[in-house]
Amino acid sequence: MKIALSPCQKKNTEMNLEEKSPENPPAVPKMLKEEPKLPEIRQGGQLAKEYNKVQDLVLQTPARQSVISTETLKKIQNDRQFLSDVIADTMQELQNSGTFNNLLTCLNEERENKTHFYDIIDREEKGRKRIKSLQKELHNVKRERQVEVQNRNEYIAHLKDQLQELKAKTNMENRFMKRNTELQISQTQKKCNRTEELLLEEIEKLRLRTEEENQIHMEIEIFLRREQQKLEEKLEFWMEKYDKDTEMKQNELNALKSAKASDLTRLQDLARLIREYEHVIIEDRIEKEKNKKQIEQSLLELKSIIKLQAWWRGIIVRNEIGGFRMPRKDNDGGKSSKGKGRGKDRQRSKR
Repeated sequence: MKIALSPCQKKNTEMNLEEKSPENPPAVPKMLKEEPKLPEIRQGGQLAKEYNKVQDLVLQTPARQSVISTETLKKIQNDRQFLSDVIADTMQELQNSGTFNNLLTCLNEERENKTHFYDIIDREEKGRKRIKSLQKELHNVKRERQVEVQNRNEYIAHLKDQLQELKAKTNMENRFMKRNTELQISQTQKKCNRTEELLLEEIEKLRLRTEEENQIHMEIEIFLRREQQKLEEKLEFWMEKYDKDTEMKQNELNALKSAKASDLTRLQDLARLIREYEHVIIEDRIEKEKNKKQIEQSLLELKSIIKLQAWWRGIIVRNEIGGFRMPRKDNDGGKSSKGKGRGKDRQRSKR
């Protein structure tokens, strides 16, 4: 896929390639010998006047200023070639369409290139400052590293001195421990010899004691055998007696079991009879209680009836109901009779 480029971009690309390629020979002799071939410009235009001024300025340069470096001449030649190409394209556009858009486009592109170039210079300056700061930090780190290495070397030397002291101290301790160990071994050997003699004496004593114990053991064994025989005879006697006593006790136990069974049957009969008697007694008590309550209830009812009759008779007499009327007398007599009547009523009610 091909990308379409404007004429100005194509020319800038060609100029950059010419600047970068080392094979292109310098164009200084040609510029000094021959005049540059500039495009024809119409008379009367402002652009033509400015172009003529530039051409006169280039052609009227004194000889003493023409001695410059090859790179500067190459740069000037490229700029002149670019300017002549731009002017030629602009003149061609003016002749064809009466516009100069190509010139404006080239100027904008050149302005953008300069801006980009300045940005690159700015980034380069920042990069240089960053490199300087990093170099400074690296120098500080190296210096700190050297100080640390020196301190470690001093510490290593100190440790070596301590190691030498420890080696000397260890050798002295080893010699002391060796002498002490030899002395302890000799003392231990003497103690072992003495202990061995004591143990031999103890072994002899134990041997004599063992012989004595063996003799005593034989005598005790004979005595125990005799006693065992006697005990076996007694055991047989007691076994026979045990069998006889067991048989006799078994017979007694059987008799007791039969007696127990008969007694148990009799006891059950008595218990049943007692339960029947208790039931009869309880029923009799209940019947007596009922009769007693009935008698008390009858007496209470009789007393209530008598009181009720006396009360009713008193009401009939006092109120002269029916044929029952009180005799009329004097007031005193009436009062006394009333009092007597009330007394009689009270006596009747009490009765």
